[in-house]
Amino acid sequence: MESKKITTCLLIVYLLALAWIILFKMEFSFENLPHIRNINLIPFGDSAITNGTVDLDEIIWNLLAFIPFGIFTGMLSDGKSLVMAAVPVFLTSLAFEVIQFIFSIGASDITDILMNTAGGVAGTGCFVLLSKVLKSRANKIVNIICLAGAVLMFSFIGIILFANI
Repeated sequence: MESKKITTCLLIVYLLALAWIILFKMEFSFENLPHIRNINLIPFGDSAITNGTVDLDEIIWNLLAFIPFGIFTGMLSDGKSLVMAAVPVFLTSLAFEVIQFIFSIGASDITDILMNTAGGVAGTGCFVLLSKVLKSRANKIVNIICLAGAVLMFSFIGIILFANI
C-alpha cells in the first residue's frame, strides 16, 4: 500500500513536469509562449514534415516522453489489460492537445496523440517485463529510480531558475 502512495506521488510529479514541457514549452513566463492555434487531423501529415522530410525527432521524443506514464499506469493498474492501462495515457494526451488548441499555445496534432499513446503502451509493456524479471521488487525498484529522476529534474529546474535570475 505504501508503494502505491509513493507511485501516485511520483506520477503527479511526472504529470506536472509533462504539462510544463508540453503546454508551457519549458517557459517560466506566459509571454514567451507561442501563440499558435493549429490542428492537424492527418496522422504523420504536414506537422510531421519539415523542409520536405519527416521530422522523426519530434515523433520519437513524443514516444519517449510518455513511456514513464505507461510505467506508472502499469504499476497502478493491478494487472489490468494493456488496453485499460493505455486509456489514461490516451485521455491525458488528448487533453493536452485540446488545451493547446483552446488556449492557442501550440499546434494540436493527431500524430502527437498516437505517439504519446504508443509511448504509454510501450511503458506499460516495459513494466510488465520488469515485473516478470524482478517479481515483487519491481515497484520498489522503479519507485527508487523515479524518485532519483524527480530529484535530478527538480535540481535541473532549480539551476535553470537560478541562472535566469
